[in-house]
Amino acid sequence: MDYILSFLIFFPLVAALLGLLVTRESIRTYALTVTGVQFLVSLLLWLNFDAANPGMQFVQQIPVVESLGISYFVGVDGFSLWLVILSTFMTLIAVMGLSETRNLKNLIAAILVLETTMVGVFVALDAILFYLFWEFSLVPMLYIIGAWGSGRRIYAAVKFFIYTFAGSLLLLLGMLFMAWFYYQSTGMWSFSILDWHLLQLPFNLQLWLFVAMGIGFAVKVPMFPFHTWLPYAHGMAPTVGSVLLAAVLLKMGTYGFVRFSLPMFPDASVYFMIPIGIIAVIMVIYTAMVAFAQKDIKQVIAYSSISHMGVIVLGTFALNAEGIAGSVFFMLSHGIISGALFMLVGMLYDRRHTKLMSEFGGVAKTMPIYAGIFLFMVMASAGLPLTMGFIGEFLSLLGYYKVSPIMALLAGTSIVLGAIYLLHLFRQTFYGPITVEANKSLRDLMPKEIVALVPLIAVVVWLGVYPKPVLGSIDTSAKNLVNLMYTKAVLPESREKLYDLNTYELQGVR
Repeated sequence: MDYILSFLIFFPLVAALLGLLVTRESIRTYALTVTGVQFLVSLLLWLNFDAANPGMQFVQQIPVVESLGISYFVGVDGFSLWLVILSTFMTLIAVMGLSETRNLKNLIAAILVLETTMVGVFVALDAILFYLFWEFSLVPMLYIIGAWGSGRRIYAAVKFFIYTFAGSLLLLLGMLFMAWFYYQSTGMWSFSILDWHLLQLPFNLQLWLFVAMGIGFAVKVPMFPFHTWLPYAHGMAPTVGSVLLAAVLLKMGTYGFVRFSLPMFPDASVYFMIPIGIIAVIMVIYTAMVAFAQKDIKQVIAYSSISHMGVIVLGTFALNAEGIAGSVFFMLSHGIISGALFMLVGMLYDRRHTKLMSEFGGVAKTMPIYAGIFLFMVMASAGLPLTMGFIGEFLSLLGYYKVSPIMALLAGTSIVLGAIYLLHLFRQTFYGPITVEANKSLRDLMPKEIVALVPLIAVVVWLGVYPKPVLGSIDTSAKNLVNLMYTKAVLPESREKLYDLNTYELQGVR
């Protein structure tokens, strides 16, 4: 088990290179085998994970540039464990539902390279290693959108790249300054994220570093007003690109806040709690209204992703164990549910080659199984109780309710607004008279498609009814995080605020 994280990082990369030697006829089987093995190994990681241990586990550290404190340093805690499993699970599902036939070997290679970068981001404990995986994730996604997308795919790919790359430069500057400050404080260079967690920075430095790194994370989320690249990327990306972008890549931004901003800059996190909460509420309400106005099915789901990511950001900056644990759990539920919705839209697009709601109507009569699964995922996305979507959303809002009841209630409209625009989408697409002749001959889901969707349905129901296996380890890490923030805060008012928000968790600290 000492090298299990290294296996999870590099196995897809090696498989991508070897896959170029596989025959075209066997490439799908090869891809399913590779992603299946990767997912099973990630489950092995879970089986050997100690949920009661808040620290990093399966740690591996190999010096690379000792004089600068740069090393190959990886490990997982209750936050990153589940995001790794989400990455391997959704990559497997995306490959299972893959309908592309053009340059399939190259597409499979790009997907596997992307999986390497996604896992790498979530397990990296060295800032340089984290940044390399963070930046390299742009390359395969840029290729997937640009080569297999539709419409203005080149424009969408370039816009995605420019936005995220520009934000990443600020992130890099923040990281370099943190390493320099560590050197000034200790006389040694270190890019270890865990070493940085131990630093106590002056408040003014926290503010500047929080903004620099925060912009890099905010673009990736994407937070308002940096969100405009996402609808284009989703709209022009192939189905597999949209699934992985919504399910995993967006979570890198919110994960960055949890791994860097909160533990390193606790006073700045308290200072920006309300401003970021306001931005999150704008994300929730504004993009929900924009989603309702869309005529393209995929665009509705793209804007709904931004709205739901607003709730995740809100939970993260509740700065209490309930909100942080809820936001991480909501990352998982949103990844699975939005990935399923994008996959379902892709299946409909494969049949009709259009995503406009006006081109459908009465589809439930010809595709009843498809319509039933679509309705289930729509309701899960809207936060239906006893589905996975409800748990994370409720805990995120509950956490922020301690900060501001009014803002939490405003953000809670995401449940009502989500139900409105998603059910409007469902009614327009699946009910009413069949006015387009081509809709009368649509075939229902094929066995291959059902096999890809059933695991998603099972997870949404299982973790909606019984979330403890996942939520337990996340909650342990969340409590450890708020404890760290409290002990590191330099301003008395910040410590007082954190204590008020986490009285139960911090009773033994004072």
